[in-house]
Amino acid sequence: MPKTRNILFLQSSSEYYGSGKIILQVLRFYKNQGLSPIVVLTGPGLIEAELQAAEIPFYIQNLGILRRKYVNPSGLLNRLNKNLQAYRFLSQLHKKYQFELVYSNTLAVVVGAYWAKRKRLPHIWHIHEILPGPAPLVSWLSGLLDSSTSKPIAVSQAVANHWQPLLKKAKIEVIHNGIPYDEFLDAKAQLREDLSLSSDQILVGMIGRINPGKGQLFFLQLAKRILKNHPQVHFVLVGDPFPGYESILEEIKETISQNGLSDKISYLGFRQDIPQIMASLDIFVLPSILPDSFPTVILEAMASGKPVLATKSGGASEMVLDGETGFLIPIGDVDKGSSALEKLISEPEIRSKMGEAGKKRVLSIYSLEAFEEKIITHLWQHLKRN
Repeated sequence: MPKTRNILFLQSSSEYYGSGKIILQVLRFYKNQGLSPIVVLTGPGLIEAELQAAEIPFYIQNLGILRRKYVNPSGLLNRLNKNLQAYRFLSQLHKKYQFELVYSNTLAVVVGAYWAKRKRLPHIWHIHEILPGPAPLVSWLSGLLDSSTSKPIAVSQAVANHWQPLLKKAKIEVIHNGIPYDEFLDAKAQLREDLSLSSDQILVGMIGRINPGKGQLFFLQLAKRILKNHPQVHFVLVGDPFPGYESILEEIKETISQNGLSDKISYLGFRQDIPQIMASLDIFVLPSILPDSFPTVILEAMASGKPVLATKSGGASEMVLDGETGFLIPIGDVDKGSSALEKLISEPEIRSKMGEAGKKRVLSIYSLEAFEEKIITHLWQHLKRN
């Protein structure tokens, strides 16, 4: 009977957003190679149902995930305590499964690097972040990355360019994400009917987890400017707040209400029918104001045939061809953002042309097949084949 080859996966979020969607694909790739993934989630969430359906064992244990809100003395003490507890938990789990490899998804998961290093196990760190500061944190993370992971994965060249100069030994490999696109290619538009919009109204939307970097408030600035001259446009915001950032949602709601825009801007919260929402949009906007490594939602918008307006904030500059599949604008630039958006609103033929070019690009450059091939090649650089 062949030996079961167990791989430990540490997932930074249990929600069904970008990194969660990507890890589900990686897990499937590993299973297809005859390996047995075991996942540790930092808390409960929608990914649990996906793992159950795929018959992948999982555990829930607070992994001491690093977030900006913890970068203070009391927060760091809290994270240290949670990481120590997680370290002990992984050691107990190892007695049962005898892991051959540790896979940490996002730099927010740090316990896996320490634990794998102490157990002398190969470690893969899948980097999704561009972290401008604070400098001591960046220095500490780059040192841990360099000492624990020989070949980290970066989701974009922008991510690799940020971290590679800080490393002395580790060599980063860029592997662009890919996702299944069928549900976006075949989705039926239904949002207009839900919102009681007429066929001549233009629907502009953004989808993203509410946090300090995604730019929802910048999106509202663009909407306010556009609605002065284009009352036929309706804006939608999709996504719920990351725990600890509920105040941003309150500010979003207050901004909409105080500007008298409640009938022109709809906040939809978390939705699971993203393909149908994308199919309903005329224009997709991702207004990130902090570096956004490789936004999965742009892949979804392109697969849906939508022109993309995005800020030059990391991976978006690699994904969107400025003037061909959409427009790229400087971070926080309301003048250039509203100008680009007005062009898309006023010229339906440009929207159609850009949308088709984006669909062609995502299916050829960012295919799920290419993603799988590169992940599998990377995997067998760390393990010996039986």
